[in-house]
Amino acid sequence: MSKRYSLDSVNELSGGDDEFIIVLVQTFLEEIPPDLDSMVEAVNNDNPQTAYQYAHKMKPNLQLFDIDLLKQIKQVESWSKTGKDKSEILPTLNHIVATVNGAIEDLKADFQ
Repeated sequence: MSKRYSLDSVNELSGGDDEFIIVLVQTFLEEIPPDLDSMVEAVNNDNPQTAYQYAHKMKPNLQLFDIDLLKQIKQVESWSKTGKDKSEILPTLNHIVATVNGAIEDLKADFQ
């Protein structure tokens, strides 16, 4: 099975510094799960502004690890400004959660 993340951008940023790569991975593993949970909670609690903030906050980390969710994150950001019902964004949110959790599993398997 292929990895659900890539270290290409991480390696480029780190200049091959393995310790720095480990710090980036650890930071991702510490910050993204609670941010993801908070974004889901915000959507479930009809708090689109908070959902927007967490989606926006996660975007650079997801891009750094080449987790292909930019389109879906932008959909959450757009949804948060529309006033539409949360049922409109739930399928996208579920996709984000499944994809990010898969990448987290792979990163943990590779780095812990």
